[in-house]
Amino acid sequence: MKLILITVVIISGICCLSVKAQSNDDENAEVKTVSHVDLKRYIGKWYEIAKIPNSFQKNCQYGTTANYELKDDGDIKVVNKCYKEDGELNEAEGLAKVVDTTSNSKLEVSFVSIFGIHLFWGDYWIIGLDENYQYAVVGTPNRKYGWILSRTPKLPDDKLNEAFKILKDNGYNPNDFEMTDQKS
Repeated sequence: MKLILITVVIISGICCLSVKAQSNDDENAEVKTVSHVDLKRYIGKWYEIAKIPNSFQKNCQYGTTANYELKDDGDIKVVNKCYKEDGELNEAEGLAKVVDTTSNSKLEVSFVSIFGIHLFWGDYWIIGLDENYQYAVVGTPNRKYGWILSRTPKLPDDKLNEAFKILKDNGYNPNDFEMTDQKS
């Protein structure tokens, strides 16, 4: 099985260890999700703008995207893509489930499936969301993983600053993030 990738998103099927953000006055702040996510507006294609480097995306050199598709049963099909250094497309398909149906802002994602049974679920919390669904900030309660996503390959500086403020307010250290190359 080809191990990969991404995002967004997205993010993972990993059993997480508790890790605190470093060099941040808000490191003891609780990670808080947005109050509500309209899943029909959230689905679609997102470009990764920035992420905390992680092992499952180590081969992703540029062009990282996540595509979300709402299924009839309420689950979300996740397809993450990126390009390796040699230009080869890397793709991973996963499944997301909403775990907080009041807000739809706490999900779990799995990219490991054996005989159609998904294993190793990882947190996917939407902690920031533009009112027009043009960017999203995704994190985990232990702050080990984090992403900034956008509907476009480049996020305007004012919106990027908003996203980093959301991260800082949630106890993340913005210096832990690296920008994603979205080659045109």
